[in-house]
Amino acid sequence: MAIDEKIDFIPVNIAVLTVSDSRTLDDDRSGDTLVERLEGDGHKLADRAIVKDEADTIAAQLQRWIDDPKIDCVIATGGTGVTGRDVTPEAMERVSEKDIPGFGELFRWVSFEKIGTSTIQSRATAGVANGTYLFALPGSTGACRDAWDEILHHQLDIRFRPCNFVELMPRLLEK
Repeated sequence: MAIDEKIDFIPVNIAVLTVSDSRTLDDDRSGDTLVERLEGDGHKLADRAIVKDEADTIAAQLQRWIDDPKIDCVIATGGTGVTGRDVTPEAMERVSEKDIPGFGELFRWVSFEKIGTSTIQSRATAGVANGTYLFALPGSTGACRDAWDEILHHQLDIRFRPCNFVELMPRLLEK
C-alpha cells in the first residue's frame, strides 16, 4: 500500500451532510472535521448541509446531490446508531444502487482498535448511486477522523495503490 507519485492527484468534489436534530453550522464539529480533512488533502467541498434525523429529509438531500453531476461523493455524519431517531442507513438504502459492505466492516475494525466492542453500535455504511459514492459515518468527531484518516484519505486518492475508489469513477455508470 503506497502512493504512486507518478500519477497526478485528482481532487474529488465532496458534499458533507450532517444528520442531527440539534447541530448548526456554528457547532457542527464533526462536519468541520470532515471539511478540514478533505480540503487539507486537496479535495473540493462541493456543498454542505445539516438535516434533521428524518429518513425522508435525509434521502431527499442525498438524492439532490446524487442528481448533481458536479458532486462525486457524499459523506454523511450522524444517525448511524441504533436508537429510534438513527435512520441514516435506512435513508441511504432508499437511494443507493449498490452497497459497499466492506466500508462498514473496515470502519468497525478500525474503530475497534480505538473504542473496543462499543463499535458494534455503529451502522456505518457506504454505497454508490448514479455514479456518486455515498458514505455514512457516526456523528462523533473521533469517528469522522478515523474514517477519513484510515480509509477515505486513501480510497479517495487516485494515487493510492493497489487500488482506490477514484480510479473506478469513470466506470461507475457502465451498463
